[in-house]
Amino acid sequence: MEHLPECAKLTTEQVLQKSFRLADAQAVVARKTGFGAWPSLARHVDRLRSMEGTWAFQSLEVDGQSMPAAMLGASHLLIDGDRFRMESPDATYEGIFTIDVEPMPQRIDIDFHAGQEAGNRCEGLFEIEGDRFRICLGLAGAARPTGFGTSPGSGHALEELVRVKHARPSGVDGGAKLLPTAPSAAAAGDELAGFDGPLNSTLERLQGKWEPLELITSGSSMQSAYLAFGFRSHEHTEAKVVFGGQTMLHAKMRFNEAALPMEVDYLNLAGRSKGSITRGLFRWDGEEAVFCVAEPNAPRPSDFSCEARSGRIFSRWRRK
Repeated sequence: MEHLPECAKLTTEQVLQKSFRLADAQAVVARKTGFGAWPSLARHVDRLRSMEGTWAFQSLEVDGQSMPAAMLGASHLLIDGDRFRMESPDATYEGIFTIDVEPMPQRIDIDFHAGQEAGNRCEGLFEIEGDRFRICLGLAGAARPTGFGTSPGSGHALEELVRVKHARPSGVDGGAKLLPTAPSAAAAGDELAGFDGPLNSTLERLQGKWEPLELITSGSSMQSAYLAFGFRSHEHTEAKVVFGGQTMLHAKMRFNEAALPMEVDYLNLAGRSKGSITRGLFRWDGEEAVFCVAEPNAPRPSDFSCEARSGRIFSRWRRK
């Protein structure tokens, strides 16, 4: 009876003879689940139930910049219990969250299990009133916000949502079945050589931050309004591509400068493709960096074309 202190010194026979109240059972359940008392557990469960359903984005602000409303219409947040799936035209993220309803404002910690953010955690604040939901998060390792607002360079995102469906969504498992796997056999041995070597001239030239000029995925171009919310960064052999505060790519890179066109390989460090190798082509157009890459583990493209259903991503970048 470790969760009922008044019984700690009783023998098994004494415990069996003792009469217990409903309050005793509630106290045991609360303490076994990490809560000091039943009312704290009840408030926690009530808050989780109030969050369930399908939510649409009304506004999104990242680092002090507001996302165009037209870009948010097709994005939804689905919550079932403590599991969620965030769906948008550009990416899908899944995970599990924990909440603390005792402090004000209330706190939320989000662990991503599937999508490009898999393995990452965001800490934030939230408040919910009826069918209106507000979350302020620290992105990409940023500290938990102290209030509901963002500013340039804060690393914070403020999301305003409205519930469009009250029913618990089906199929929301937090990405538990899509956890990143170990590197595949294709990405072993010699395949991994060169990702941690010295910088060649191409990697040296790519160091720093870049802004997107064009991004095409399987023939579909990203809206120009959305490009302003993205960047690409290079530090040694490691590269990240971030849009709207969400990491779309985190990988180590290597270049074969002897090939024509030049070949580029990514060793993916996060998301469903973690441990796999993405193959592509690279060229310089004046001061612009141009990439065309295939899907993870797919053959390298033979040119820079990016037709519908090709699975390729074509992108152009210039230094910030």
